Amino acid sequence: MNKSKNVSLLKYSSLVILTLQNALVGLSMRYARTRSGDMFLSSTAVLMAEVAKLVTCLVLVLFEEGSFNKFLNTLNQIIIKQPKDTFKVCVPSLVYIIQNNLLYVSASNLDAATYQVTYQLKILTTAFFAVVILKKSLLKIQWGALVILLAGVILVQLAQGTPKVVPSGADQSRILGFTAALTACFLSGFAGIYFEKILKGSDISIWMRNVQLSLLSLPIGYITCYLNDSEFIWNHGFFFGYDGFVIYLVLLQACGGLIVAMVVKHADNILKGFATSLAIVISCVASIYLFDFHLTFQFTMGAALVICSIFMYSHQPKTPPKSDKHSRSEML
Repeated sequence: MNKSKNVSLLKYSSLVILTLQNALVGLSMRYARTRSGDMFLSSTAVLMAEVAKLVTCLVLVLFEEGSFNKFLNTLNQIIIKQPKDTFKVCVPSLVYIIQNNLLYVSASNLDAATYQVTYQLKILTTAFFAVVILKKSLLKIQWGALVILLAGVILVQLAQGTPKVVPSGADQSRILGFTAALTACFLSGFAGIYFEKILKGSDISIWMRNVQLSLLSLPIGYITCYLNDSEFIWNHGFFFGYDGFVIYLVLLQACGGLIVAMVVKHADNILKGFATSLAIVISCVASIYLFDFHLTFQFTMGAALVICSIFMYSHQPKTPPKSDKHSRSEML
């Protein structure tokens, strides 16, 4: 009985954590990129998030191994002595760096609610790459869900009016924001499925894979910083515009993927869908009070279709056909 209660507690704790993480990332990025004051460089924030993620994963691997000597030996055996295997992760490392920079562009130009809804197109792109790369088959209800998802996002985009002036005074471009979000969705789908293929093709733990991912992301992120912002960094410094809120945002982003990886063990697809849908509702309500967002009927209908599609796509029949290789859907 106690074991059953513990499982339920873990499941619903996972729901709360995943919901808050999903909602807070969009809201926090939008606030950080539109508030008044000195503006930090998104390229440096992406790099620092990878640093924080690497440190966190190294600590998790240390706990996993149980002793410092075993920890060092594992790093040596997996990372140093298997360079070909380590460099397999180079592709998603590059893709994730580009994707995370694009998400900042999107958050800078789309309100938090629209950003949250639009970014759910990653479900569509993930499904596409799952079929193409992993040769997975989708149920009819899932294909229907993807069509409804696309219709919902189109409605949300058409519902947006002229961009408002934000406290930072930066120009807002809805087209740029949507293009950045759409590109990020394609990159997210490809990188997620590619990484899944790597994980399934070896017995290396997910934390060690994330160590490899971050180690390779650091030089790529560093190069990105200096290709895009070298002059600004040279004149103003790497940490220009950083304050407590930016540090919080960097840590939130660093922990995001790790939180999802942990809760996947305890939350099924229905709960993950519920968490994502609830995050959209929270973002919409919070945007009304924080960013003077006006909720229109068209936006509401579009968001409702997206939420409906998430539940449809997450649905797993109790007795799936034997020919259908149904696997869990990653909605990160």
